[in-house]
Amino acid sequence: MRIGYKRSVALAFMLVLIFCNTIAASGFAAGFPIPEAAGVNARANDLAEIDYSHVHLGYVKVRFFQRTTASVRVLIEAPGGKRHQYRLSTNGDWEVFPLTDGNGRYTIGVFQQIQGNRFAMVNTVTTNVRLDNEFEPFLRPNQFVNFTPSSQVVREAERLTHGLTGIFDIVGAVYNFVIDNIAYDFELAATVQSGYVPDLDRILQRRMGICFDYAALMTGMLRSQGIPTRLVIGYAGDVFHAWINVYSPETGWINSIIQFNGRTWNLMDPTFSSTSNGSPTFQAFIGDGTNYNPTSFH
Repeated sequence: MRIGYKRSVALAFMLVLIFCNTIAASGFAAGFPIPEAAGVNARANDLAEIDYSHVHLGYVKVRFFQRTTASVRVLIEAPGGKRHQYRLSTNGDWEVFPLTDGNGRYTIGVFQQIQGNRFAMVNTVTTNVRLDNEFEPFLRPNQFVNFTPSSQVVREAERLTHGLTGIFDIVGAVYNFVIDNIAYDFELAATVQSGYVPDLDRILQRRMGICFDYAALMTGMLRSQGIPTRLVIGYAGDVFHAWINVYSPETGWINSIIQFNGRTWNLMDPTFSSTSNGSPTFQAFIGDGTNYNPTSFH
């Protein structure tokens, strides 16, 4: 009995290794790391706390303690002077904000509205960031792409990609699901307010969304499967828009066509692909990607 048990354990271990090596052959392991507030490096006061313990992994966590009807913002000043502004909830919960501009000096500030467009700084920290690798900010959940191991969107991504090991196969399965099952929400597009943040599970349940929703949903699904994915915000022509870029070890970052020929992806824009139905006008607009101008990655 003991010998049989040892052989069973050895066989199970070998099967696990074979499975892990098959997934790893695509360049990245399935699954995703969950952001934490470790408290090793943190700055807190009566109003807000900034945890920057994991800047080497491409994120900070921030929370605001005081219930208020005033607007509260997080401002991230990145290397090179670029600024990213986010709204922060006032319920005391941690929120994750990515550091997407590479290595260098970042300043993270929390600002509370005083009146109108006037804000006062309530907490700030400056830190030098050296990422473990360039993919870290694009593997994790954050405020715009928020999901957990129990999220419906993660379960759906697992279902869609079950048995798939190649990056292009996984991307294709998720991409086709999104463009075939999510309809464009013209009513929401006409009424959406500044500060809108996608709710991935709600998008999946409603089967509707705007460009931000399409991009965030696909980003969340792919990140949950261990594939580095950038949620891109910028302009398609003169229209404010959102789309995604993905990375594979074979091709690098895939930034620019909308069709997949079995090996090559470009300009991963699930919104236009879902709504165009192969329209020559849309395809001509998409072209080689020159109509797309990114302003930020998330």
